[in-house]
Amino acid sequence: MPTFEHLSCPIDRLPLSLQERSLVCAHGHSFDIAKSGYINLLPVQNKRSKDPGDSKDMVSYRQFFLNLGHYFPVVKNIIDQWPDDFTGSAACRILDAGCGEGYYLHHLADEFKKQELKTHRLGLDISKWAVAAASKRDKETTWIVGSNASLPMPDACLDVVLCLFGFPVFSEFHRTLSERGYLLLVESGEDHLIELRQILYPSIHPFKETHSSGVDGFKLVKESSLHYPFTLNSQDEIQHLLCMTPHIHKASYEGKEAVKKLSTLNLTANINFRWYQKTIEGDHNAE
Repeated sequence: MPTFEHLSCPIDRLPLSLQERSLVCAHGHSFDIAKSGYINLLPVQNKRSKDPGDSKDMVSYRQFFLNLGHYFPVVKNIIDQWPDDFTGSAACRILDAGCGEGYYLHHLADEFKKQELKTHRLGLDISKWAVAAASKRDKETTWIVGSNASLPMPDACLDVVLCLFGFPVFSEFHRTLSERGYLLLVESGEDHLIELRQILYPSIHPFKETHSSGVDGFKLVKESSLHYPFTLNSQDEIQHLLCMTPHIHKASYEGKEAVKKLSTLNLTANINFRWYQKTIEGDHNAE
């Protein structure tokens, strides 16, 4: 079961302690643990909207699509490139920052167990619907509603931060990572879902690589990419993919109508992986 250890109050950053079914700080701020096992550490004053993040429907679409297994190679690539630093007896402290409905962290946990790697896992997302779904999927991980902009945890408490197709906040990742801790960024590549995008849009914008000049406080230690085909075999599968992406809001009416006529769609997955290591003052090889 989740331990809810080493979490901080999102209001005043004081340590939180478990009292029955709540986490409480010394100033009396209290946060109840939901029946399914997650904790909401996103106070109203830190929200930019009433219901931030993915909607309940979008979470459902993403669950359906990811459970088809087309993105499982992402999990395999992460395991294959896992840093050797964390293969010892001590449990590796992992945060999935922007965990969504928990697909990746859940399957990573299964792979870690197969390799007898000990981990303490936390998943955080700004969408309460995503975290609620994640907490129902995996009861051994600590699931948190929160924001990458203000992680509810103390300094240097993590060994690895995963940011998979999410919105990185490098200053917070740097603060919460231990000395020489690792950050993994997983992002879409130039050809990702190119066939779908060619149907949805009259023209494709040129690809722009993110963070090409480096990331403050980190050095790039490893990068790789996946490039593989997969097929959606029904209009239902196609619509679930479309509805879990920003394209459902960005594409034109004509493009979305064209997609509705398809009964099958051959697609390309193109995904980039960049492993960074935290640097400290005095390092000379930081980017």
